[in-house]
Amino acid sequence: MIAVKSAEEIRRMRAAALIAADAMEKALAAVREGITTAEIDAIAYHYITEAGAVPSFKGYNGFPATACISVNEEIVHGIPGERRLKEGDIVSIDLGAYFHGYHSDMARTVGVGKISKEAQKLIDVSKASFFRGIEQAVAGKRIVDIGRAIENYALPNGMYVIRDYIGHGIGQMLHEEPDIPNYETHRKGPVLQPGMALAIEPMLSLGTGEAVVAGNGWTASTKDGSLSAHYENTVIVTEEGPCMILTIR
Repeated sequence: MIAVKSAEEIRRMRAAALIAADAMEKALAAVREGITTAEIDAIAYHYITEAGAVPSFKGYNGFPATACISVNEEIVHGIPGERRLKEGDIVSIDLGAYFHGYHSDMARTVGVGKISKEAQKLIDVSKASFFRGIEQAVAGKRIVDIGRAIENYALPNGMYVIRDYIGHGIGQMLHEEPDIPNYETHRKGPVLQPGMALAIEPMLSLGTGEAVVAGNGWTASTKDGSLSAHYENTVIVTEEGPCMILTIR
């Protein structure tokens, strides 16, 4: 069952989202050559907890960290550790905050120092595909319209959609109904209604888009070793007009 959020629930989700957005800003500001992914994770953890919230990911199904930090060919669910970033790397940071009973979820990909033109295009197209997708996240449309818009923007720009990982509903639970593929499916999905809370998150690659999971059971990477990027926000479907993006100030 898809939960439609009340005005009070949306207010609480906005508060959680702003904590996540500020934590993300701190984490992204720390991205530089030589820093470890664990050090970036610690920055996000301290900000979220000092704001009175709980990291949404830490402990979720056993995940050990505040943020998923995925580097280069890693798509999602990278576990922070002693890996030091190098110039030319691209880094995806995915995090959320749980505050007053509600979750938020967001992701960004950035470069370390000077990166290749291909890597920058991948980052830019991933972000732009999200905004193409949310043009369809309006009352009366269907879930499939979001995925179709993302895919129809990514493919002509030379990017491949990762099909093994998708967006989702969000609220009192980190992952709620509905599933939100980043590509067109035969299933149209439910009609979007005002008050639906969605985490829309295109994940694109320069290669085939096939994914493999590491032995740690978490970190997903492109099978062919090609670069991958991730862009995500928590949004609310509104009565009229564009959706409300909670995780952007």
